[in-house]
Amino acid sequence: MLALGCDQAGYGLMQEVKKHLDERGLKYVDCGTYSEDSVDYPVYSKKVVKEILEGRCDRGILICGTGIGISITANRYKGIRAALCGDCFSAEATRLHNDANILAMGARVVGTGLALKIVDTFLDTPFSGAERHARRIRMIDED
Repeated sequence: MLALGCDQAGYGLMQEVKKHLDERGLKYVDCGTYSEDSVDYPVYSKKVVKEILEGRCDRGILICGTGIGISITANRYKGIRAALCGDCFSAEATRLHNDANILAMGARVVGTGLALKIVDTFLDTPFSGAERHARRIRMIDED
């Protein structure tokens, strides 16, 4: 299950992502926002993080204007690896090497067509499981 969250700048693109996920038959929890009215992106980033950390969702997608603020907020939490991606190569690499559990995108940076390809790449690419990558992921959460 996926957790989805966005601010007002990401709302339009998130509607396209939701339609795409519906077409693929994928289940998701919509954590908001639910309109283009101005909101604070940390609220929605934290809602997606909570869904993942509490085990209700495996991965998430976050969208704001640039993807920067919403990904910074998510990455403050141990166990979260949010990757801001603006291309398919990065989406594939972050799954293969970092086992990223949240995809962040900027609605003012990527168009709908590219965004949907990035989503597919992120969702369809498994973690490689290579020991060097697993070791590095463990190091991220070390105090």
